[in-house]
Amino acid sequence: MTAPLRLIFAGTPEFAAAHLDTLITGPHHVVACYTQPDRPAGRGKKLKPSPVKERALAADIPVHQPQSLKGADAQALLASYNADVMVVVAYGLLLPKAVLDTPRLGCINVHASLLPRWRGAAPIQRAIEAGDAESGVTIMQMDVGLDTGAMLNKVSCAITPEDTGGSLHDKLQALGRPALSDTLAQLASGSAIAEAQDDALSNYAPKISKAEAELDWHQSAEHLGQKIRAFNPFPVAFCRPQKAPDTRIRVWQADIGPTTDAAPGSIVAIGSDYLRVSCGTGSLQLTQLQLPGKRALPVADLLRGNANLFSVGDEFMQPEATL
Repeated sequence: MTAPLRLIFAGTPEFAAAHLDTLITGPHHVVACYTQPDRPAGRGKKLKPSPVKERALAADIPVHQPQSLKGADAQALLASYNADVMVVVAYGLLLPKAVLDTPRLGCINVHASLLPRWRGAAPIQRAIEAGDAESGVTIMQMDVGLDTGAMLNKVSCAITPEDTGGSLHDKLQALGRPALSDTLAQLASGSAIAEAQDDALSNYAPKISKAEAELDWHQSAEHLGQKIRAFNPFPVAFCRPQKAPDTRIRVWQADIGPTTDAAPGSIVAIGSDYLRVSCGTGSLQLTQLQLPGKRALPVADLLRGNANLFSVGDEFMQPEATL
C-alpha cells in the first residue's frame, strides 16, 4: 500500500468540481484548492464563487484565488503546502515554470480531448463542430506549452449524432474522474508511463465567441447541424430574420433536410414541427427555437402561438451583415 499523496487542486467550473469531488472522497489528501476569483453573475451581478470554491469550502479545504501565479509571494504560498502533485482541471490561469516545478511529482492536467487532437480552451465544442467520431479525456504531465505535455492516461468515447456540447461534457466528466484516480495511483506507486505527443496531429481549439454562433447559411447543412449541437448549451447558435435583423432567434435543435436549389438562408418549407431552411449544400430543419426573452420551444409549439411569424420565402441574414 503506497502512502497517500498530498495534492493541490486547481480548477474553476463544474467539470473541475466533479473531479475535486473524486479526490475529496479518495485516498489522497487535498491540502489546498486554487480557483478563479469570484465573478459577477445573474441579473443582480452579485459576486458568485466558482463550483470548485463551493466544494472546497464545504470540505474545509483552504481556498486561494490569486489573479496570477507569477509573483514570488503567490509561488511561496503554493510551495508551503509541500504538495506531491498539483492537479489542474479547467483552471483558467497559466502556470509559470516555477509553479510547474514546485510539486515533487509535478503538475498534471485533466484535458477534455484525445490529445493531441484538440489543444486549447474549447476541445469539447470543437470536436463536435468538426464532426469527430470520438472524443475522450487525456491526463498529461504539464509543461510550459499549451496542452503539449506528455500523456499519462487516455480514455475515449464515441460522439453520437445526438451529442451536444452539454451531453459530451457530461460523458467526459464521467470518464475523467476514474481516469484521474487511476493516474494518481500510478504516480504514487511509481508505475506511471509518459508518452510524448505528436505535434503534427494537433489542432487548436480556441475559446468560443458569441459572434461565431451566428449561422452562416452558405455553409453545408451538415456543418451547421454540427455547429448547432456543439454550441448547445453555450453560447447557442442563432439566426436573424431579414425582416427583423435586430432579432436573434436561438437555434437549439435541427435535423438535416433534403436538397434544395433555393438561396442559402431561405425558408423553403414549414411543416407541423419544423422550419426547413436552405443551406449552401442541403437544408436544415429547425426543430427547437427560442425567441428573445422567451423560453426555448419545439417549433410545433412556437408555430401554434405565432402562426404568422415565419413564411415560406422569408430569409435569414448572413453573418457578414451583422450589426
